[in-house]
Amino acid sequence: MAPDKPDHLAAPPVAAYDAAASDAPQSRRSLFGEILDWLLVPMMLLWPVSIVLTYVSAKAISNPPYDRALSEATLALAEQLKVRNGRLVADIPLPARAILRADESDVVYFQVLGTRGEFVAGDRELPLPDDDEVVIADQVRFRDDMLQGVEVRVAYIRVTPAGLGAGDAKGRQNLPLVQVAETLNKRAELANEIVKGVILPQFIVLPLAVTLIWFGLARGLVPLADLSERIGARKPGDLSPIDPGAAPEEVAPLIRAINQLMLRLDASLKGQQRFIANAAHQLRTPLAGLKTQTELALRQSTHAADARELRASLAQMLLSTERAAHMVNQLLALTRAERGGAGQSLPAIARVRLDALVRDQVREWVPVAMARRIDLGCDEERADAIEIDGDPILLAEMVANLIDNALRYTPSGGVINVQVQAPAPATPTVGATLMVEDNGSGIPEQERELVFERFYRVLGSDPEGRNLNGSGLGLAIVREIASKHRARVSIGDAPGGGAVFTVVFPHLGALA
Repeated sequence: MAPDKPDHLAAPPVAAYDAAASDAPQSRRSLFGEILDWLLVPMMLLWPVSIVLTYVSAKAISNPPYDRALSEATLALAEQLKVRNGRLVADIPLPARAILRADESDVVYFQVLGTRGEFVAGDRELPLPDDDEVVIADQVRFRDDMLQGVEVRVAYIRVTPAGLGAGDAKGRQNLPLVQVAETLNKRAELANEIVKGVILPQFIVLPLAVTLIWFGLARGLVPLADLSERIGARKPGDLSPIDPGAAPEEVAPLIRAINQLMLRLDASLKGQQRFIANAAHQLRTPLAGLKTQTELALRQSTHAADARELRASLAQMLLSTERAAHMVNQLLALTRAERGGAGQSLPAIARVRLDALVRDQVREWVPVAMARRIDLGCDEERADAIEIDGDPILLAEMVANLIDNALRYTPSGGVINVQVQAPAPATPTVGATLMVEDNGSGIPEQERELVFERFYRVLGSDPEGRNLNGSGLGLAIVREIASKHRARVSIGDAPGGGAVFTVVFPHLGALA
């Protein structure tokens, strides 16, 4: 019976996902509705403003013609003033009075005052101009005023009629005053007619514009719906790029971003497939050996074979078990190092003493080095603390894999030196440096980039004829952890032969 998959590996059925998505609260915004709002709301807000501006403009347009007519009436009335026997009289014929009084919409008032402000003719209740107003003789002026609670437009003039002596009027303020006023009904009617002529067509144009905007926006979003259908019709394994030419120009950046994401996803899936295939291949060898040695041990125990042969089989079983366990541990370490994706930042950053961490790792590997008769040491450039930013667990795993790799390719009697260097003051952008140097067989230059690939191993000859069984994952783990810490890993030739691995970390605070 096959074991159950872990929860994080079990993919939910598509139907269940769709049902859950449909039951979820719809908090997503509608692009169609948002664009429509941004188009219609300003239009609706500006419409009343346009009505007010139109009305103000209409009043400004209607005033000049009526003011000219009012001015002409005032001048015509002023021409009727005469001086008889030293008195000012307004000789207004009856037809002229009828013209002043006759109007369909507005009520027209007039008034004539003498040099001493005495009433001469017209309407007594018509208000007077301000006393502090600067008077200009024989010039028509206008003002807005109130008469019996009604707003009126007044044209007035200070005149000097023929026969009036210079001493009869003491200053311009005492010149005879002629005023003609009319209510504003005709002006308001004209302004209203102008507003109606402008606004009424908008009641037809505005709904038509809204309808056209609605259909135009719906038509403009059709390419997005087509793009969605094309993507939805793809097969599950189709990660080929989407053609950006088949979509609007504004959507092209989104399509390019999706294409980049699919390329990364495709590379990740292919890498996982290669990883699984290589891992299965690498695990098959020790497991097959373990099975063979187990069957041999069973046969030997059945036929009561020599105990030395049984122990040799058991030793091979132990070796195969160790190889399988080492492979599994390396796979777990690589998975832990790759958690979050390539190039992703570390989940938690701490200040780590690199010198102390390296000393602890060297101390743990000393028994293994002594069993292989290898001199494993640690040199420190100075006694001061050398600190970097990073994950102490991953950093310890990286140092352990560098030491393990050096031990596997260093012959008995060899020397491995692990060194930590503090950052140089002249290079503020570079942090601490870790170096692992051995005097083994070294790594050919053409293979120095390949050794960081998963399951790749340098097939060199060991002077002692040992079988250098490794998982081929140690240096891949080193590179992955270094990438997480934005560190650079390089391989060089050691001065005494062999290889030297150098890890250069960034300066403190670079990972923040």
